Amino acid sequence: QHFELRLEQFGPYRLDYTRPGRHLLLGGRRGHVAALDWHTKTLMCEINVMETVADVAWLHAETMFAVAQRRWLHVYDNQGLELNCLKRFAGVLRMQFLPYHFLLATASDTGFLQYLDVSVGKEVAATCTRGGRLAVMAQNPANAVVHLGHSNGTVTLWSPSVKEPLARALCHRGAVRALAVDRTGTYMATAGLDRQLRVWDLRTYRPLQALVLPQGAAHLDFSQRGALAAACGDVVQVYREAARELPRKPYLCHRLPQPPRGLRFCPYEDVLGAGHGAGFTSLLVPGAGEANFDALEDNPYRSRKQRQEWEVKALLEKIPAELITLDPTHLDRVDTASMEQKRREKIERLGFDPDAKRKFQPRRKAKGGSSAGGLLRRKRKVAHEQQR
Repeated sequence: QHFELRLEQFGPYRLDYTRPGRHLLLGGRRGHVAALDWHTKTLMCEINVMETVADVAWLHAETMFAVAQRRWLHVYDNQGLELNCLKRFAGVLRMQFLPYHFLLATASDTGFLQYLDVSVGKEVAATCTRGGRLAVMAQNPANAVVHLGHSNGTVTLWSPSVKEPLARALCHRGAVRALAVDRTGTYMATAGLDRQLRVWDLRTYRPLQALVLPQGAAHLDFSQRGALAAACGDVVQVYREAARELPRKPYLCHRLPQPPRGLRFCPYEDVLGAGHGAGFTSLLVPGAGEANFDALEDNPYRSRKQRQEWEVKALLEKIPAELITLDPTHLDRVDTASMEQKRREKIERLGFDPDAKRKFQPRRKAKGGSSAGGLLRRKRKVAHEQQR
């Protein structure tokens, strides 16, 4: 599992793993894009897009991936054939795929946050963040909220259904350089130009741990078991259980040939992938990956037929983009309207009150039996009976 790819001609490299952790995608800044099964070292495709590559990302399965090129966003299949060119997504710098919503979130150099529904190939939302160049991006796996880091030291949280940020937090005195959220959606790690590494509690938006690094961290990533990897210059440092306590000395250090441009933990494996100017390095981090996996959700050993069945099921269970909220527990609560509210809505719908009783009008008796006093007494008697 520990190996190194010498690719000095087209680096530095960005990388991404599939959700089961079986396949690896590499994108060099000078146009080299490669997809491979890193377990068996089988090359799936290798192309050169002849254009600057800013970022790469797998989509819902290992059959398609997106490449953020210098001008537009392109989608390719696992054979290297171009499936789509999205000219509405221009100048994309970072990408995050939301698997349960089939949405590809992109951040551009013009400050736009856009969402692409890959199931239909259409843009579902576009928001001007008014935050300048968006080069720092992460997603919360628990609620699919996108986190963006800005040059003024703030981190904003976004949903496709809201044009304003769901929350805004001042995390650093300088610009935010790196950002990561753990799989539970409880903790967020940020690194800024002030050389500080901070761990935040997303329930209270308050810092839990803080550490001053000699060079500052340019890339951050959480593993499935809570380990935090930080790229400080050309040294990769790993901290175990960073949310509980951020130790002064890291659990693991590794020096790379050049400073990394991408850092990502492999799901369900004790592996940390780092893309740098000299190629790609796969590092071993004991205790980083989750040992048990759900075969119906993320199966690294699934066959082609199983993948096709999973894809159909995932499309049928796709969550609408409008349901992305900061607190997903609101969705399973029962909206109990009051009886008075229901009665008002019924009156507005019908145009009259069906439950209202008709006003009592006493029948006039013949031969002088309905005097004024008698009518009044009968009205009072009926009114008293209704009150009882």
